[in-house]
Amino acid sequence: MNTPAATAFATATHRTENTTGIGLLRQPTTVLFGPGQRRQLPQLVASIGERVLMVTDARMAESPEFTVIARDLTARGVIVEVYAGTEPDLPRRNVTDITERFGRDDRDGLDVIVGIGGGSCMDLAKVASVVLAHGGDVRDYYGEFLVPGPGCPVITVPTTGGTGAEVTCISVIYDEDRGMKVGVASPHLEAYAAVIDPELTLTCPAGLTAAAGADALSHLIESFTGRAKNPSTDDIATKLYAGKNLLADTYARTGLALLNTSLPAVAARPDDLQARSDTLFGAYCAGMAINTAGTAGAHAIQSPIGNLTHTPHGFGISALLPYVMRYNLPTRVREFAEIGRILGVTDGMDPEQIQAQRAIERIETILLTLGAPLDLRTLGLQPRHFGFVAEQSMLATRLTANNPRELTVDAVHGILERGYDGDRSWWR
Repeated sequence: MNTPAATAFATATHRTENTTGIGLLRQPTTVLFGPGQRRQLPQLVASIGERVLMVTDARMAESPEFTVIARDLTARGVIVEVYAGTEPDLPRRNVTDITERFGRDDRDGLDVIVGIGGGSCMDLAKVASVVLAHGGDVRDYYGEFLVPGPGCPVITVPTTGGTGAEVTCISVIYDEDRGMKVGVASPHLEAYAAVIDPELTLTCPAGLTAAAGADALSHLIESFTGRAKNPSTDDIATKLYAGKNLLADTYARTGLALLNTSLPAVAARPDDLQARSDTLFGAYCAGMAINTAGTAGAHAIQSPIGNLTHTPHGFGISALLPYVMRYNLPTRVREFAEIGRILGVTDGMDPEQIQAQRAIERIETILLTLGAPLDLRTLGLQPRHFGFVAEQSMLATRLTANNPRELTVDAVHGILERGYDGDRSWWR
């Protein structure tokens, strides 16, 4: 029968290799990691300028930790402005709001912006910095390398262990009029400094911990198993994602080893500071990996699903990951087998195919332990949406180009069919 699921495997399965041996990183100038390191913020901000904008959300703005940070900044003689209107999935209206408040009529200007919170807060801080500096509408900068220059320095402070936005040079925005997520991608969005304090994640709600953890895990998997591109000088100068590379792989291996134990530990004991620290360190490693290697198929497909179902990004990724991994497996047996060894589910004596399958099964076990969904039906996606999702997924060319196995509308349709049925058998 010539159904999408049946024809998906006709897609090319040739393997890509990093034949040039390239390694590439983009990263903040300074990274401070460790419990209590938020106390470094007043000194760090004061060394840059006299007026700071704190970009956060309503929950974080009311926390005791935020109050202390703002108080200590003021004690250093820093003028503190606060924007606490950041919403989940960063709608474009947040960018417009912040640039109107602190834009043309704000003659004093800002010396530094601190994004403190989840991925949306940090993404808003990064993109607001360049829009305030260069003017226009954020839509002028949708795409890659369209930001003409740097904005004011940005310091990122994550409060969830997942997005990696503290170190990535991209901001993802939901454009309400277009009904889709778009990215502003430029090295000029790279934070000046990242202050990564695991104590700030101790009060992260269980659902958000699960969604963020699933997202971080997917970043490590998609960067390590992604397409190798062997980029030219021009490619590196004009494209954010250079593909799977040696330096990104180093971070991916470290992050996978950390999350393998830390995510189950956090699920069992949310107040376990060591587990929280390892999770946040793993998420940081994931951010470093995807900053040059990029995310791939699962992220391309999740975006239209999230728009339809209004479910958290991390849960959409979790529900897709088992099926995207199975689809990609024929082109990445070697990498999945290595993941199996990193995760400790094989000693390397088994055939590579078995090692690879055990890696995928271990990843699913971690997601289940977190309480993240492993099927699309749970998200509320309906079969009538499959065609729309498949077509919309193919528009995310920046992501589909990273997938190790070519994606087509039929292939995505087949992934959706399996994901809806929860069919985690091995595709043949």
